[in-house]
Amino acid sequence: MAEAGKPSVLFVCLGNICRSPLAEGAFREAARTRGLDIEIDSAGTGEWHVGDPPDDRAIAQGHKVGIDISGLRARQVEEADFTRFTHIYALDAQNLANLRQLAPDNSTAEIALLLDAVPGWEGKPVFDPYEGGASVFEKTWHIVKTAADALADRFAA
Repeated sequence: MAEAGKPSVLFVCLGNICRSPLAEGAFREAARTRGLDIEIDSAGTGEWHVGDPPDDRAIAQGHKVGIDISGLRARQVEEADFTRFTHIYALDAQNLANLRQLAPDNSTAEIALLLDAVPGWEGKPVFDPYEGGASVFEKTWHIVKTAADALADRFAA
């Protein structure tokens, strides 16, 4: 169960090796620089990569901007996440729909699309960079970094 009064955030994509680990890393840094005490994690709706580290290209992009996500390990969303976290952010509409379907009746988490936190980007997905190269991962990083900063500002207010 989430600690009373303390926000906790879970970022969710499909496999938890590209987008959500980058979002987790970006938000950890944004929270740290603002002095926020927030529990932060990421997960996937799929089980294919459970236990795997982030994609090498995601790790490389993190290192490029001074963020180390290499120690993260993919995991699948669990029923307990819906009461453990105060906020669950899906990286695209399909994962949002999956989360809403998976949410148990006793869910207390606010479930939303990540880019709804960025004015003018509401309803937009963070595209999956898996099939792309380093430049696509860099673009994904800039998108999740913008969202992470917007969320951190919201929690700091």
